[in-house]
Amino acid sequence: MSSDPSQSITRFISGLPSKDRQTIRVFELQNDNSKSYRVYGDDDATYVAQAVHKTTSVIKYFKDTPWCAMNGSVFGTFVNDALSNRALKLEIYSNGRSGWQLTRTASPGNLADVEDIVIGAMSQNPVIMAVKLETKGGQRHVGACFVDINTRVMGLSQFEDNELFSNLESLAIQLSVKECIVVQGRIDSIDARKTDFDMAKVQDVLTRCNVAITERKGSEFSSDTVEQDIKRLLGVDESEIDTTLVNALTQKLALSCSAALISYLDLLSRASDGAKFRLVQHDLSQYMRLDASALKALNLLPDLRGGSKSMSLLGLLNKCKSAAGSRLLEQWLKQPLMDIGRIEERHHLVEGLIEGSDGPMLRQTLQDELLKVVPDINRLVRKLQKRAAKLEDVVRIYQLVIRLPDFVAALEMMQDDKYKEAFENNYASKLRELSGQFANYKNLVEYAVDLNAIDNHEFRVRPDVNDELRELRDTMNQLRGEMDDIYQETQDKLGMDHKKLKLEEQKVYGWCFRLTRNDAKCLKDHSGFQELSTQKGGVLFTSSALRAASKGYSQCSSDYDMKQSMMVSEVVATAAGYCPVLEELSTVLAHLDVIVSFAHVSAFSPTPYVRPKMHPRHTGNTVLKEARHPCMEAQDEVNFIPNDVELVRDESDFLIITGPNMGGKSTYIRQIGVIALMAQTGCFVPCDEAELTIFDSILARVGAGDSQLKGLSTFMSEMIETATILKTATRESLIIIDELGRGTSTYDGFGLAWAISEHIVTKIGCFALFATHFHELTSLAESYKNVCNLHVVAHVSGSGDSSSDIALLYKVERGIGDQSFGINVAEVVQFPAKVIAMAKRKASELEDYTECDEAVKKTKLEDMRTGSELLRGVLKTWASETDLTKQSAEEAIEKLRGMITINIKESPFVQSIIGSL
Repeated sequence: MSSDPSQSITRFISGLPSKDRQTIRVFELQNDNSKSYRVYGDDDATYVAQAVHKTTSVIKYFKDTPWCAMNGSVFGTFVNDALSNRALKLEIYSNGRSGWQLTRTASPGNLADVEDIVIGAMSQNPVIMAVKLETKGGQRHVGACFVDINTRVMGLSQFEDNELFSNLESLAIQLSVKECIVVQGRIDSIDARKTDFDMAKVQDVLTRCNVAITERKGSEFSSDTVEQDIKRLLGVDESEIDTTLVNALTQKLALSCSAALISYLDLLSRASDGAKFRLVQHDLSQYMRLDASALKALNLLPDLRGGSKSMSLLGLLNKCKSAAGSRLLEQWLKQPLMDIGRIEERHHLVEGLIEGSDGPMLRQTLQDELLKVVPDINRLVRKLQKRAAKLEDVVRIYQLVIRLPDFVAALEMMQDDKYKEAFENNYASKLRELSGQFANYKNLVEYAVDLNAIDNHEFRVRPDVNDELRELRDTMNQLRGEMDDIYQETQDKLGMDHKKLKLEEQKVYGWCFRLTRNDAKCLKDHSGFQELSTQKGGVLFTSSALRAASKGYSQCSSDYDMKQSMMVSEVVATAAGYCPVLEELSTVLAHLDVIVSFAHVSAFSPTPYVRPKMHPRHTGNTVLKEARHPCMEAQDEVNFIPNDVELVRDESDFLIITGPNMGGKSTYIRQIGVIALMAQTGCFVPCDEAELTIFDSILARVGAGDSQLKGLSTFMSEMIETATILKTATRESLIIIDELGRGTSTYDGFGLAWAISEHIVTKIGCFALFATHFHELTSLAESYKNVCNLHVVAHVSGSGDSSSDIALLYKVERGIGDQSFGINVAEVVQFPAKVIAMAKRKASELEDYTECDEAVKKTKLEDMRTGSELLRGVLKTWASETDLTKQSAEEAIEKLRGMITINIKESPFVQSIIGSL
């Protein structure tokens, strides 16, 4: 390979077909013992420069083509971020004997080729879904199949949807879908064009949910042989077919999607490792529905651009100690429960860890001692299934297995009668049973693995199981003893104790000595030592005796590894038989980890959370005393002002919140949504007292942002989100609307806000919160008794106009706030004085004009009313005195004009009518 491969790479790229913006092409370069990676082209080079290096100054050019490089240490970070956070796809090329070739591909839902790089860093298991549409009788039917490779789960779902595909959006969010397979677009018939129109809307929905989209040929969605393929993946025969499989086989649309996924992921070839898939039916109605707007409005997930973890609900609540626990917590937040029994079961467990007589001690023991030792079991299971596990992975599972009795003993600490049974049934009994199933696994590891070598971070088969291994181990022990003697002699020779002079094993140099840079100056006064390297940690050096012993030790270690490889394979194969038990163990421990995390956050928040009282579906009110926003109150130096919330059926279903800018309207309405979600997830809530009804969905329209890349203006985005709310909301929903109608003219915006609010009040009838600066909207309460006006309080010094000083109190009270104090806020952020003065003058002029305009309108209306009454009287008299059979039309009109002139002289309204005759 030449010193600069850019020429061959750019020549190769010129022969490739064009790619979409979702795909990044990476070129792998082999440099001696290391690898580096490059991307070429404006889009790819800029992305890598900004995402990996945080600066575009690293971009270089070959002729006119920009390129950017990465070393091996940051490549994993790049791959993980591109696939899990950015919904991008990768093509990785390597240079072989026949030139550059595509050797690996990866997408957010298909990580098989890069699994060793990203799977340990993924916050959530990558879920991939396939979707197909069908229209019958004017109804849109959606078939979906999803696969989680890591947990070996295949799910099917088939349902009707509206023209906005809100059910599909909820499904994508509930499952944390990373990639979706759809049928390639067709326009060869009218029906196909209709499907493509719907598919365009489906792709918009998926893009809004940050899901990568992959198009495949329609032939891959054929369900001809899919039944046999699914049975093979499940590892069942005709005698083992259960109800779930029978029901699944009747969902033809979903089955066709499963065929596409089986083909795309090449699942049948993966089934050769013997691990079976599990088939599930996903029921949307089990969980609260959330859309992309709600995720954003409630700050459910961390912002990819960074920021404090506590600014997102996931970051705030995630005190989990295991990777599986963190993944389960994110899943729970996207799948709030609808079953009151399951909700209260979680609340009861959290309460036990907070208020139980043994709860705080149990919580501390689990967090500080036990849950810390739980490895990423799902990742280890995947490695075992692929036969890619090492002896170290087997030992990590063993180290957890031997701690299971400690988990059971800790859980048995819960002797409080109120909570004892719950912890026994959910955790202790299950862990006790699972611990028993691992008895043979424990014996296997203790027999086959040299546990004493683990202290030196060595993972080897016990030498006693083989004569050759025993001889090699004896030689290694002898050489290790020689190195210890050399180490002692060197200490005496240099006058350094063991605190200063270190004997350690380096990957490059083997066993060697290390001294700090200052202490290493003494080497100049002694012969027989050779410096190897100067590093940040000090100076590495060796001696002839140590070099010889180290070389012999490394050779024996290499021989030992070669001899034990077959036995390691047998141990790994045996351990793989415990995968189903390990998956069950992971489920139990992850559940426990999340409950402990809920209890920890609830107990140690600035003001402790409380257990909410939950009402069954369709019943009860939502009443919160001293409610707080959990993310806001967790910020440093924030003294959060709590507020009460009363959503009472038929009394205060619809709350209109007015008041000054920055007064807390948005925080107030969002915190209610966050509290409702936390309660149905199973967590305590930030209130002094709380009772809540169960919501089937949280629908939000907040903020104003353009989607310019999609061709959507602020107003269009706003209308799309609002249309989704009106189409999908039920009487059990919670609607949160913040500043609707700002993207268009004042009159159009107010008209829309009024019409939408009235529709929610009269047609939907659910609990809703509307924060607005349209103060005229508050008159809605005069027409509907279940509409209630609230305002955020501001203390105004002076006359109360825009020139007054304002102090925002962040308290919400009943009544109307008729001013927004926008100019005061501009003064707070130190707008230029001239701009402020001009704003105040124009605001005053507009107020005078509006008042004058209103006076004119009032005068005209009064004139019309008076003139109409007078004209009615004249017309009656004229009609009684006029005979059209004896008079012409012209004479009758002239007589009417004369009567009006005599009886109504001063009314402009009447005069304008006469002028038109």
